[in-house]
Amino acid sequence: MDRTRRLSVAFLDREGETWACFLVTALGPDRRWYGYFSFRPKDGATLEDEVRTADIFRETSEAEIHRKARGLGRPLLSGLLSSALHTREAEREGSPPLRRWFRTMLSENSLGLAGDWPEGQNGGKVDFDLGKLRSLYASYRLDQVCHLIALVHPDDFDSAVNEILDGKVIDFGSRDILQFAMMVVEFIDHHLPLPPFEVWAEDFLRNQGAYALYTHTLHREGRLP
Repeated sequence: MDRTRRLSVAFLDREGETWACFLVTALGPDRRWYGYFSFRPKDGATLEDEVRTADIFRETSEAEIHRKARGLGRPLLSGLLSSALHTREAEREGSPPLRRWFRTMLSENSLGLAGDWPEGQNGGKVDFDLGKLRSLYASYRLDQVCHLIALVHPDDFDSAVNEILDGKVIDFGSRDILQFAMMVVEFIDHHLPLPPFEVWAEDFLRNQGAYALYTHTLHREGRLP
């Protein structure tokens, strides 16, 4: 369940460009509140135009995050913006299009399979029906492929894709791109030592909180758990 909230806190000027600064808060699966700052340029129209910090607040209440955020001055917010922009540029330089495209594609499909994650009362366990469990298992398998790809050096991943596809090149403008991508994903999935559904389901039902935190970190925070 997405409980992200956004609060406009300031406008910052950087190298002649105006950026809107937002405080973003969300209730995590561990029942604690997380918060970070997101920055959008004046002419930015979508969330894709934004840059963000890592989660820099972790509190028992959203009010406490707001209190701490109000104590930050404009110079520190400007410094956080510069740091977020530097991080984005470093990620773009260090992550070639092929690996980045695979990670994005897998994340979107994984989230689509998982759907809304219901919460038990007071953060307790949830009773999932068989259909939902199978969807979550399929999402889990995609997450493991995505996680492995993130651990592989970009050049090595390009070479591995070339080997898997027997020399065929993935063309981002080709109609066959998804077909080739699924060949790569299925190859990796087949060679990962993943548990069968029955074993995974038993572990998942016993440790729902751990799985929820893993998914939250991988997709919402965009980093490896």
